[in-house]
Amino acid sequence: MFIALVVAAVGSLGTPLITRVATTFQVSLDSAQWTLTITLLSGAVATPVLGRLGAGAHRRTTILATLAVVVAGSALTVLPLPFAWLLAGRAAQGVGLGLTALMMSVARDHLPEARSGATIALVSVVSIIGSGVGYPLAGLLAEIGGVRAAYGLGLLVTTVALLAAWRSMPAAPADRSGHVDVVSALVLACGLFLVLFLASQTNLWRHHLGVAMVLAAVAVLLLCVWTFSELRSKTPLVDVRAVRHPAVAGANIAMFVGGIGMYLLLTLITRYAQTPHSAGYGFGLTTFVAGLVLIPFSVLGFTAGKLTPRVRKRIDGPLLLAGSAVVVGGGFVLFAAARSNLAELFVAMGVLGLGVGSFSAAMPGVILAVTPKSETSSAMSFNYVVRSVGYSLGSAIGGLVLAGGTSPGRLFPNDSAFTTAALVGVAAMAVTTLTSLALARRRSRATAVPAQSSAQSSD
Repeated sequence: MFIALVVAAVGSLGTPLITRVATTFQVSLDSAQWTLTITLLSGAVATPVLGRLGAGAHRRTTILATLAVVVAGSALTVLPLPFAWLLAGRAAQGVGLGLTALMMSVARDHLPEARSGATIALVSVVSIIGSGVGYPLAGLLAEIGGVRAAYGLGLLVTTVALLAAWRSMPAAPADRSGHVDVVSALVLACGLFLVLFLASQTNLWRHHLGVAMVLAAVAVLLLCVWTFSELRSKTPLVDVRAVRHPAVAGANIAMFVGGIGMYLLLTLITRYAQTPHSAGYGFGLTTFVAGLVLIPFSVLGFTAGKLTPRVRKRIDGPLLLAGSAVVVGGGFVLFAAARSNLAELFVAMGVLGLGVGSFSAAMPGVILAVTPKSETSSAMSFNYVVRSVGYSLGSAIGGLVLAGGTSPGRLFPNDSAFTTAALVGVAAMAVTTLTSLALARRRSRATAVPAQSSAQSSD
């Protein structure tokens, strides 16, 4: 849980520091944005590879080597080096985001079944609310000691995580294969790179639509080629056949669409809080104070994650996903209807945390219920990639809607643009709810058929 929290918090360090990076290194805001984008990119690309390596007997070595890369990247962000080295360091830090699925695999292999489910749920939760921990701390350190001090936090906690893993991480069962098809990994990496690149570059869609469409077609082609090769491979990077299982496919669709909505609301609230009063709305909060808005998100998210395994004993996983999506949709409604004072933003952020926490805690159980133990890290790695793409698209959609609602000659969007973006989020969570309900209905039918068969045989 500590490792999942650390890599999530370090991955989020780029968000509150973008403006300061631009001024410190004298680069444009678009260039500074890459300190966040490149972390997401490297994380999404590394995740399936680490998931396959972690499914083999060399899981401990994989975890320690990955954390060593993250520590080295963290050192690059602290050293007084040019901007390009900062990006390299952030890319190395992003590799650590793939460790979350491996932590779930460790829990499933080495904890009693009664404890492993709750632990996996919490690992999933802390991997999301970690941003709520890193954001305010990074903002405070940046105001006190500048960008290097904020990134120093990442170096400290990743070093502690490496030492903790070295002392306590157990070895995986020896009867597993962790072979990685390098060609397949490269094809997937290129496809994901294009998808996340297009999701992050909103200006490309606005000013060079033709180029964006061509790149999107290439991305789809690469991912189709990768899927075909995985189906033919004896040692696939991701077990695509398992992903096609209705429960797994439905859960990943819900994660993708839900991820779009969840990250969209997180983006809208933090951006609204930092918008200066001169725009006619907003609160003009500093980076640190804006980070405090995330505290209700983290606290209620963690609380929901702790309670969800108990609730799952009474309510089926897909129904929990649907209920969580409704809660997040309620957060969008609150933000759209009431944001005239800071307390209302805190309430909306708390509702978002409640929904995201329960959604994240319920998701692993839905997938792992039909996944063999040996494929835990691979299955959850794929789910993480889906989540990353959803988050990136949520951020991109928010940027496009707000850009479309910005009047010519104005720096900030009109207030109504935030309402429009919130309504888009409501639609996304409605789709997530319907998908989860369809999954729950199919699951109830699947359990009803064996029960009827056993009843008839007894007669």
